[in-house]
Amino acid sequence: MASGTALIYDEEMATHKLLWSDPICDIEVPERLSSSYEQLKSYHLVERCVPVPAREGSEEEILLVHSLEHLEVAKSTQTMNEEELKRVSENYDAFFFHPSTYHCARLAVGATLQLVDAVMSGEVRNGIALVRPPGHHSQRNAANGFCLFNNVAIAAEYAKLKYGLQRILIVDWDVHHGQGIQYIFEEDPSVLYFSWHRYEHQEFWPSLKESDYDAVGLGKGKGFNINLPWNKVGMGNSDYLAAFFHVLLPMAFEFDPELVIVSSGYDSGIGDPEGQMNATPEVFAHLTHFLMQLANGKLCVILEGGYHLKSLGESVCMTVKTLLGDPVPQITGEMAPCLSAVESIQNVRAAHKPYWKWLAYEVPPIKTATTGSEGSEHFLSEHVQLVKEMDKTEIKSLVSGFYADLVEEDKILLSLGSMLAILDKILKKEVCNGIAASPTAALSAAVALRHSVLFGFQRVLCVFVGDMQITPNTEDGKMLIINICEKEQPGKTSCKHYISLNWKEDAEGNDFFSAVLGFILPVAYSYQPNLTVIAVGPNRSLGISGISLLVALLQGLAESRIVAVIEDTEISLLQSVAKALGGASTPPFGIYVPPTQEKVKKIKALRDQFQQEWKMLQCSVKDGISRN
Repeated sequence: MASGTALIYDEEMATHKLLWSDPICDIEVPERLSSSYEQLKSYHLVERCVPVPAREGSEEEILLVHSLEHLEVAKSTQTMNEEELKRVSENYDAFFFHPSTYHCARLAVGATLQLVDAVMSGEVRNGIALVRPPGHHSQRNAANGFCLFNNVAIAAEYAKLKYGLQRILIVDWDVHHGQGIQYIFEEDPSVLYFSWHRYEHQEFWPSLKESDYDAVGLGKGKGFNINLPWNKVGMGNSDYLAAFFHVLLPMAFEFDPELVIVSSGYDSGIGDPEGQMNATPEVFAHLTHFLMQLANGKLCVILEGGYHLKSLGESVCMTVKTLLGDPVPQITGEMAPCLSAVESIQNVRAAHKPYWKWLAYEVPPIKTATTGSEGSEHFLSEHVQLVKEMDKTEIKSLVSGFYADLVEEDKILLSLGSMLAILDKILKKEVCNGIAASPTAALSAAVALRHSVLFGFQRVLCVFVGDMQITPNTEDGKMLIINICEKEQPGKTSCKHYISLNWKEDAEGNDFFSAVLGFILPVAYSYQPNLTVIAVGPNRSLGISGISLLVALLQGLAESRIVAVIEDTEISLLQSVAKALGGASTPPFGIYVPPTQEKVKKIKALRDQFQQEWKMLQCSVKDGISRN
């Protein structure tokens, strides 16, 4: 396997510079290149790399992407005076010509192709080309955004032609949208193009509708153009990592590229005046590390933007260290993407869901598990996975330490085995949730709670509807039981981790909303469980719609890990709960009936009793009742 990291740098490319005053273009300075190279030298990284000389890209190579007319205009600028150069530059959006620009742009193309050759031939494993002018904005017939020739796009076409590649991934982490690359490949399924960019709902340059998340490609290229718009500034490390975890990497691994090329703009790093983002140089080490796992390590990093010289230099060094195989530096700070980032990520996933198997479902792929035990045929659907049942010996060994004396019949023993088989799938995150029919829901729930705690779960919530004949010990706080029953059960006193909610649903309509929203959900969210157990036993005091509502709303907790245990005589309830667990919309709840004064007082009393223990019960409206 190839080893070594190529570094391509030619100081000739620093001769391209702005000759007149232009507040838009004056940030694209030669020092971007020279200071980055000096920083690499100061970290003693240059001598660790394999030096590869730059060359001029040929006209034939440039014409792989650009029109002859565009090439001729660029060529003609070599002999122009300053006034003529300025006049030609004004034909384009944010671009300037210098007499050396054509030569430098050809060097940038050639350096990029030299790197592709070095990687594809096995001379090196990976590498970086420090080039100017950059390329990702330039289009077939136009310079744009400091870019004359589209270095990365030319490299992709060159690699397809010379090496017969059929799958190339281009990752553009510059803070601006590389619309030039998008336009060139938007109908081409052999190139998967990913770009995140500052967008701010089309307010930020280049301010194009086609930079939004719903621009997914055209024709055969649909699904192969991924735009992740940042709609606010200040995006940081966790936002960038979340974008990789939840958007780029799932699609990239499914695409299985033969070569990865990075349009490596560092204006997405902290301190850059263009990007105004907060990602530290260390994050580029992590992004590079992830991409090194693709294409058997064939990775070509090509410089694009980056206008804060210190941030640029540090980020380049972090990238090169990682390419060389140095340990990836730790990222500090809170790891939580902001709401705006999450919204953008969700929008992109939704837009690309039709095109990528990985996005067709949230992991795990099978949402709900059950066993093939008697009664399950009543609630099986295409979304429910059958779990292999345990034999009697396995079951007995699992329950021998607790409640074994209550297992008197084979039927009970086998139902516990079914429930435990499902529970183990949930605990191991092989499925999201599960449902089991049981002749003794209370015993099954008690065993599920004990087993989950023994497995290592620290907070297990159990909402039990009906008479709960067995109440596990909750003193260590590892279980929280909310028992919804019609009457106070003898010998059971509510405390922090065992709460009795005496409630019988109104026969004329649904008043259970009041209890769910006013008490159960605030307590459950205060507890933040790792697993939720919902059990329905004898003498249930809620109807099917109320229990389905409970199941639907509690899926917001514990990463949606729920095991439901239902008395096996409750066929219609089993069907309804299975649908709710499978993601079906909850059934209509009928007419809302306001709770009686007695029930209002009951909720208020419980809120008063437990609001110091469970802080989400506290609210600003006195007594939970608004007065006009």
